[in-house]
Amino acid sequence: MPRMLDVSDEVRAEIGDEEAARLLAGESAPGSYDCTSCRTPGDSEQERTSTVLFIGDETAVLAFAHATCLPSQVVQVTEEQLQGAVRSIGAVGAESQQQMPQTHQPQYVQQPQHVQQPHQSQQPSNLVPEQAVLGVTSGLVLIQNELHPALVVEPTAPVARPGTLGSGDDFLPLLIEQGFMPLTELAAVPPVLHGWSVLLAAGQLHAVLQPNPNGGRPVAWWQAHQPLQVTDGWRAAANKHQQVLMFAAPVGSIGRQPREDLMRDALDKAAADGKLVAAALPLAGI
Repeated sequence: MPRMLDVSDEVRAEIGDEEAARLLAGESAPGSYDCTSCRTPGDSEQERTSTVLFIGDETAVLAFAHATCLPSQVVQVTEEQLQGAVRSIGAVGAESQQQMPQTHQPQYVQQPQHVQQPHQSQQPSNLVPEQAVLGVTSGLVLIQNELHPALVVEPTAPVARPGTLGSGDDFLPLLIEQGFMPLTELAAVPPVLHGWSVLLAAGQLHAVLQPNPNGGRPVAWWQAHQPLQVTDGWRAAANKHQQVLMFAAPVGSIGRQPREDLMRDALDKAAADGKLVAAALPLAGI
């Protein structure tokens, strides 16, 4: 039976017209699936479904999501991230986990439903090219009586401008140059920063993506060493708004807060001190 699939031009360019035709005809696409964004069941015979192609260095994985959750798209990730996502969803047996060139037919991943334990996540990673270590914490932030999913980013040391030897901290100026907005209070949702996005794979946080300075697909500005769990409430809010608020502050401004109310207090103080920038980043991922 034909499927109600959305196959974008960029996905079609990667998988080829023949494979796209098989998908649309229902020959190689599942009827039912678990949406890899909201993790709830979907049916490509009954509702519009997006094809999302993740491309690593050697492997390509095609997954499915409600069209209301994510558009059909191609997302470039590292091979480690891609294999981690495949392992985390447990949908492809060892005998079928083949390495293949990204121009070949991708593996098809149908994710089983699972429940993630709610807790806040924090994971440091490297910020290239400054090589500063970032702490990233997820949480819900109340703005204008509505909860929004947020990521709070704070380096563990001052971030120098690339190519300089000074001891100053250019973390916020570098982000402002990229389009992040300085905040003096958290009174409204910051504007969307187009070209940047937050990468969710198999319901977990993998990376913050930024525009590629050389053109082409976005590249990772920050990526987790291991996929980060997010709470069901955080993921539900992200799917509702189709974006994540990212707040960034210099070292020592926020700290590791054990509760969301304490994190909000720290954000308010950083904003009042002129040490906070923010942007709304669209969702990307499976």
